[in-house]
Amino acid sequence: MLDIYIMGKRYQVPEGLTIQAAMEYCGYRLIRGCGCRAAFCGACGTVYNFKNDPTLRYALACQKLVEQDMYLTQIPFFPAAKPSYDLEKMEPTGEQILKIYPELLTCFGCNNCTKSCPQDLEVMWYMSDALRGDIKEVAIKSFDCIMCGLCAARCPQGLVPYNIALLCRRLYGRYVTPRSKHLDDRIAEIEEGKFDAEIKELQNMSLEELRQRFDKRKILKE
Repeated sequence: MLDIYIMGKRYQVPEGLTIQAAMEYCGYRLIRGCGCRAAFCGACGTVYNFKNDPTLRYALACQKLVEQDMYLTQIPFFPAAKPSYDLEKMEPTGEQILKIYPELLTCFGCNNCTKSCPQDLEVMWYMSDALRGDIKEVAIKSFDCIMCGLCAARCPQGLVPYNIALLCRRLYGRYVTPRSKHLDDRIAEIEEGKFDAEIKELQNMSLEELRQRFDKRKILKE
């Protein structure tokens, strides 16, 4: 059994539990900040330190295992500045990124953001790409970002890498990625009513019939 402290109160929990499981073991009912419980949603950002060690550390509660004399404080989310912008009135350029996030220029490459990432993303590298205006590289390198906010919590300059990466992915998707002709064709067919009868048929099916249809569907092989 390990001694841990939740909001200053001491508890004993079995070794091997995640922070999330340990809190529930102690009787906490997690409604917010629990999400998927499998490190996919980024909802369970947690601040912790240790007895006689005031250094603040950050992790996802569903990933991090509890340790002896751990002090825990869970917050619903990591608040960070997110400017408003209209994607339809923007251009996919480095100047546009710096116009919205001028603080990006203050990044000095400490790599705290990368060290804090629960997905092991090279956050500092795509921040450097953003600084150079390489939107495509930012979009590719940050693709697996789960928007947990731990990188922003660790940045000594107050930057918000995950929001900057989100902007770049939006610009990439809106302006850089080639349009898919077959998708445009399919949307046109839907708007023309080509599939109205099939949609109506599905809407009138029972849940069991829908499950059977789903199980019997044709799956395209690569």
